[in-house]
Amino acid sequence: MDDQKELLRTVFGESSDSEDSDQRRPQDGDAVSVSVWEPIQGIDGLWLCRDFLSPQQQASLLASVLNEGWFTEASQNQAMRFGNLPQWATELSDSICDAVIFGDHISESKDLVVSDSGMEACVLPSILLCREPLFDQLIANAYQPGEGICAHVDLMRFEDGIAIISLESSCVMHFSQVEEVCDIVEGSENHPSMKKMPVYLTPGSLILMSGPARYLWKHEINRKPGFQMWEGQELKQKRRISITLRKLCQVE
Repeated sequence: MDDQKELLRTVFGESSDSEDSDQRRPQDGDAVSVSVWEPIQGIDGLWLCRDFLSPQQQASLLASVLNEGWFTEASQNQAMRFGNLPQWATELSDSICDAVIFGDHISESKDLVVSDSGMEACVLPSILLCREPLFDQLIANAYQPGEGICAHVDLMRFEDGIAIISLESSCVMHFSQVEEVCDIVEGSENHPSMKKMPVYLTPGSLILMSGPARYLWKHEINRKPGFQMWEGQELKQKRRISITLRKLCQVE
């Protein structure tokens, strides 16, 4: 992991002495904190950064999204951009890159930083992190209380490596293996890998999906009554806005 960080520092430069890097850092006076990444056990390639954005940064990002005019009417709940992204989205992409390169990992147990295959885990493989641009497609969704999204795997027109940022309302996102994977797993539906695995997303949190998490697991958010439960309590819902960043596959 240290070797990979050194390689990425060589590619992207240091975070403190570079004028370029300073411009990519938050300019709102927030104290800069080190991002902490938590691997979701049981799902290779799924990482959660709970405090990716401070409350001030969340407010600034939300204002930028709403200033686009995408959600001015109740019937408008989704917007997409391809190619040249808004400046705030480009800065968000840069912040994700910085968080991956310079972030820390939860390491209370050695098992937390080792994948199921036995290889040392990384938040985002360097082959993805070094691509230019990191993301060139954006989708913003506004979900009212009770609204969610059904289980799905993102379309194959997008490359590996997907980022999702949550704003405004907490929610539980559930992950389940795709049917083809389930068919080859021995045992009954009580097998641990058959169950839906919940991930608690708070405002300002960021999840990254790559490898198995991107291709072999479906993700969904069911906000109907009784489904948004965490630690025995049902979450109080309000509007939730999500920002998903992806990279289009290149046409040969």
